[in-house]
Amino acid sequence: MKIFTQFLLILVLPTSVLADTYKIDPAHTYPNFTVSHLGFSTMHGRFGKTTGDLEIDLAKGTGSVSIVIDTASINTGFKKRDDHLRSPDFFNAVEFPEITYKSTKVTFKGKSKATIMGNLTIKGVTKPVTLNVTHIKCGAHPFNKKQVCGFDANSSIKRSDFGIKYGLPGIGDEIKLSFEVEAVK
Repeated sequence: MKIFTQFLLILVLPTSVLADTYKIDPAHTYPNFTVSHLGFSTMHGRFGKTTGDLEIDLAKGTGSVSIVIDTASINTGFKKRDDHLRSPDFFNAVEFPEITYKSTKVTFKGKSKATIMGNLTIKGVTKPVTLNVTHIKCGAHPFNKKQVCGFDANSSIKRSDFGIKYGLPGIGDEIKLSFEVEAVK
């Protein structure tokens, strides 16, 4: 019945109503972060496993994003620190194996920039977070000819808002986030 209903919707709705749907490419998607380390330096890190979906209709200026990050895939380049970040002191990756972001509204600024409002969930705590999209590009991949859509976005959060308070105030509370996302149709 579900397939029949979807078929009817495709016949009835004009194609301009249907947004393009893309699957996030984990090999080309990089959630990154930076945080002050005791005021002496800036520590950089990233998550290595990300999945999700992207829907976009550039003609209508609409879209949505859903991202799932594997918490245990955190990598700062130092195993002992990464293990500590996976512990209950920080992300508690065993109890909270996923960090998620789900958009609630996308506002395009021309064809190459946007603002994404949504909900970020870390350690079971959900807070609204706005991503500032600085670059969007959709088109045919030059090598495999598949349709690809990608974007770069950034934001800042306070880790204490998500219950991550270990080492405050020495280890910074403000976390700068950066997402480089590619998704394939």
